[in-house]
Amino acid sequence: MKEKYYDILVIGGGAAGMAAALAASEAGAKVLLAEHASLPGGVLNRCIHHGFGLGYFGEDLTGQQYAARFRDRLAHSPVDVMTDTSVLRLFPDRTAFLSRSGSLQKIAFRQCILATGSYERTMESIPVPGTRPAGIFTAGCAQGLINESHMDIGERILILGSGNVGQIMARQLVQAGKTIVAMIEQNDRPGGLPRNHRECLEAYSIPLMLHSTITRILGEERICGAVVRNLDTGQEQTFSCDTLITALGLIPDRSLADSLAVGGTWPDWLQLCGNCESIHDIVDSVTLAGERAGKAAIKGEI
Repeated sequence: MKEKYYDILVIGGGAAGMAAALAASEAGAKVLLAEHASLPGGVLNRCIHHGFGLGYFGEDLTGQQYAARFRDRLAHSPVDVMTDTSVLRLFPDRTAFLSRSGSLQKIAFRQCILATGSYERTMESIPVPGTRPAGIFTAGCAQGLINESHMDIGERILILGSGNVGQIMARQLVQAGKTIVAMIEQNDRPGGLPRNHRECLEAYSIPLMLHSTITRILGEERICGAVVRNLDTGQEQTFSCDTLITALGLIPDRSLADSLAVGGTWPDWLQLCGNCESIHDIVDSVTLAGERAGKAAIKGEI
């Protein structure tokens, strides 16, 4: 199999990956950006709300607008962008297998930047008895179904966890005429940024139950309710709902890097950046991390 060579292979086309690819290309490197989706942008493509770009662009943009600006920069750059492409494996000899349109391609590179983002914790990560009927979504999945696929996920919605995406989705659902039965949080304060607490929970009077968690899911074919326990008193309350959204946090996606780890460390030609490295609260810091990774790769500092 004939190999195609690049100075820098960037895996993941979200905010970090696009920024890294552009920074490396602007410094003169031959760069390949591999993205598994049909459109670069990552989770930004789901985000129709404002609050993006205040630090980086000095403007209040939606996530989709933020992503579009970087896609435009990519379109006017020498970066090779391969969408609908999965990187199957990285090898110690600085090669990778890529799958696209049913065909396999081998790529050789000098440096690799992993910008694969993160994935959401699901209900399976916590010991909640009961069935697993339809109507249970992670916050990111719900965001994608509503904002990208334009689907209606339900009317009476219970939210477990109070992270940024959960709060933002709660606000959007209230604006769409849905009922947020309650937002359930096990800690003594809501998660996420203070501005989301003000602009989502407080501004829309979304009921928040602290020191609480779900102890049982009710329903067979479709969720019809959940039992919520106060962790201080032990008192339980049953809530009627047709939808449950979980916002239980994010886990960095390092699966490609883990296969290369020796003694807990990765090869010196591999760098992790963005949410793949550590979870960020705002996209501006993810973008800056990507730019630093791209510049460091050029200098061989990774």
